[in-house]
Amino acid sequence: MSYSTADSLRSVTLDDVRGAQKMLSGVARVTAMEGSRHLSQLVGAPVHLKCENLQRTGSFKLRGAYVRIAGLLPEERAAGVVAASAGNHAQGVALASALLGVHATVFMPRGAPLPKISATRDYGAEVRLHGQVVDETLAAAQEYAEKTGAVFIHPFDHPDIIAGQGTVGLEILEQCPEVGTIVVGIGGGGLAAGIAVAVKTLRPDVRIVGVQAAGAAAYPPSLAAGRPVSVENPSTMADGIKVGRPGDVPFGIIGELVDEVLTVTEDQLSAALLLCLERAKLVVEPAGASPVAAMLGHPGAFPGPVVAVLSGGNVDPVLLQRVLRHGMAAQGRYLAVRLRLTDRPGALATLLGVLSVVDANVLDVSHVRTDPRLGLTEAEVELHLETKGPVHCAEVGQALREAGYTVID
Repeated sequence: MSYSTADSLRSVTLDDVRGAQKMLSGVARVTAMEGSRHLSQLVGAPVHLKCENLQRTGSFKLRGAYVRIAGLLPEERAAGVVAASAGNHAQGVALASALLGVHATVFMPRGAPLPKISATRDYGAEVRLHGQVVDETLAAAQEYAEKTGAVFIHPFDHPDIIAGQGTVGLEILEQCPEVGTIVVGIGGGGLAAGIAVAVKTLRPDVRIVGVQAAGAAAYPPSLAAGRPVSVENPSTMADGIKVGRPGDVPFGIIGELVDEVLTVTEDQLSAALLLCLERAKLVVEPAGASPVAAMLGHPGAFPGPVVAVLSGGNVDPVLLQRVLRHGMAAQGRYLAVRLRLTDRPGALATLLGVLSVVDANVLDVSHVRTDPRLGLTEAEVELHLETKGPVHCAEVGQALREAGYTVID
């Protein structure tokens, strides 16, 4: 179903959000608000982190899913519900359905991380793997709904979903009444729209800033066009906000109530995830770290006090390892170098000795001695080094050059 902008604004009200808050009492946690000294110094104002990564199922998605399913008619509940998701929405629907005694079928892409598939099953949902991308999975879930009569639970494009997510905004106002700016990641837009309805109705002076990954930023062109438009082949590590087209309902609300939408790079997302882990001791997925990434990229854009919504923490361990290494590289704390040396006994030990003098920590070494590209007496070495920042990286390169090595990469 499509909604005009005016219908969207009428479809979700502060009363709806307050009703959702009562419905979620005893179901969703009132998540913690943690201060960040490092980000406060960077921004020049107090910064607080709203920790929805510590919510049940690891993200805010339980809120909207529970409100949506709880509002179904008895005959709709009897038919069951169906959803499509690569992770967070799947788990939110699974737990909400279990709590309400409703059968849930969740379609997930075949390439979804195994921990997310296992968690969705553990919450009680029937998981069906279909397709390689979420669009294919979404089509399969909608086809299943048409054939079986199960109610399709959209991840963001429904007023009940938005009302449930808006309870995050009410909690922010309760926990930080003096808030000046709220920064929140945007995928389809359900969370940002819900927060905007709750906060702008009570505190129209609060600035609300949405954040999208630059490779999946559908909202800036959509807002410029005055209607939802699609981004072809969205690409980002932040799968929680990797949505190619805004939802009709949240688009109308965000266009009216959200003050600005910023974009962030993959390097900024990596650095933000690393910062959350090191400085705040919080495990956050890339989408959840997007508000922190925005502060790293645009530190002067946020009148304080600032609340950054860490929307989720369901990060695959394999991805976490890759992203942390990417984040270290973006901060100049990880260096990969490739060079050639004379293939003789002790040559590798001599090279490692040079690195030891400049205090570069060797993480791993690849030593190739037989390759058509190499001369008879040559060997090629690739090293992954842990360094202390950009200045230290330059010192390592200088030490290698002074020792007579030619760095290829």
